[in-house]
Amino acid sequence: MDAMEFFQLSAGKWRSQRATHHLAFKRSEIGESDIQVETLDAEHPEIIELCRYHEIDPSLSVGGSRVAWLGTMAWDREDEENHQGKTIFAIVPDSDNPRQGKLLRERGYAEIVPVVGLFHMDDEDGLVLTTEYETMSSIERFWFASPNMRLRTSTVKRFGGFSTASFCSETRIETSVEIASAEEVTKRQEADVLEKRQFYSVLGW
Repeated sequence: MDAMEFFQLSAGKWRSQRATHHLAFKRSEIGESDIQVETLDAEHPEIIELCRYHEIDPSLSVGGSRVAWLGTMAWDREDEENHQGKTIFAIVPDSDNPRQGKLLRERGYAEIVPVVGLFHMDDEDGLVLTTEYETMSSIERFWFASPNMRLRTSTVKRFGGFSTASFCSETRIETSVEIASAEEVTKRQEADVLEKRQFYSVLGW
């Protein structure tokens, strides 16, 4: 499949469980998050706006996704951390190969800034994203173990060495619901977290 098909399969609500290894501290941290993924077609105003922001012709994009998330991390201090956010992804495949190209982001994984990364689909139909930031780089790989379970690994490298490595298992918790707007998702997720202070999550989708 191509990257847009992968994003379409990712649409819905997911519960993500993560283990993050902080290599500098030689310690691991666990977390959970609720994630909402909505597919956007190529003509969606937010996809067009994101392409124009990155000075890329919107007609080259095949669509993308809107993603919203919320949760807390195991090392968070009570009432001091608020891991929530939303971002837009736009897929711009190479003209000669729809299985690779550019991935435009409204908000990056390792740095909270708009960024352009590279994607490719590997031989096992995993989606691999490589992103270079000013002070670091990240590599992420997503793949489906089944239609309702998605797995993800990520590494962040900075200052000449790796700083974190993560593994996530993401389980679909809604399979046939109408996707709400990102604002509605955020409000609903805020209520969920207030009810469950022990609920662990992660910054990022």
